[in-house]
Amino acid sequence: MPLPTHPLRDHACLIVHGPDQPGLVAAVTALIARTGGNIVTLDQYSSDPEGGNFFQRVVFHLPDLSAKFPAVEADLQETLEPLGMSWKLTDQSVPKRMAILASTSDHCLLELLWRHRRGELNVTVPMVISNHTSVAEDVRSFGIPFFHVPSQGPDKSEAEARILELVRDNADFIVLARYMQIISEDFLEKVGVPVINIHHSFLPAFVGATPYRKAKERGVKLIGATSHYVTKDLDEGPIIEQDVARVNHAMSAADLQARGAYVERAVLARAVQWHADDRVIRDGNQTIVFSDSP
Repeated sequence: MPLPTHPLRDHACLIVHGPDQPGLVAAVTALIARTGGNIVTLDQYSSDPEGGNFFQRVVFHLPDLSAKFPAVEADLQETLEPLGMSWKLTDQSVPKRMAILASTSDHCLLELLWRHRRGELNVTVPMVISNHTSVAEDVRSFGIPFFHVPSQGPDKSEAEARILELVRDNADFIVLARYMQIISEDFLEKVGVPVINIHHSFLPAFVGATPYRKAKERGVKLIGATSHYVTKDLDEGPIIEQDVARVNHAMSAADLQARGAYVERAVLARAVQWHADDRVIRDGNQTIVFSDSP
């Protein structure tokens, strides 16, 4: 039986952020009340009550939401924009479309597809794109379309053009599930949707093709993983989620890699779930994540 974690129909999620000032919470809650909505959850954070920034996530139930959606948006614009606040309203019954890019490593890819099949991620998966064919049959076994887009040599422009052609108007965000290719700034500008990546937390200390072997040689005591939004600066985008696992001297490089793969799977899955549920607010090169975890 699927175990859906996303809200039911007629639930909206409102994200508000901007300069902190008195009356913001009252303005938002009063707006929801006059539309006939009932607040289900409310999370907020202020970087500083005097001159800082305010961030808020509100989920509320509103009967016949789809019909009332335009009126609520108009009310939000009239109420919040004079206060200098940015906002986004989403219908939580409409899953986001998640396109996945992968290579030969399958642990993060299969974790996402498995959680999607169980109903744990409020997404649809319109496609998986890979520069190799080794994961094709696994992907198709989930009933997901698979596309092979080779990417060889230093010039990735042809491959990126083909990927753009596939995902354009078909994806609300993209996940790099251990997609072992560098994404160009030109691609990021043209794709127009968020891109989420996962990598081992050894960067920048253990760069290159064999990070776990290098970690073993240094006798590390912790390994980990980081999921972040992709920007033009390699591996320096806003961090969504991180985690670590303890290791010891008796573990081989292969043992470290196996444990690292487990952490990578969990970290990426949480990051994807939080993004899909509109729990992440980007603030420059940082994020505010209203998750159930501390």
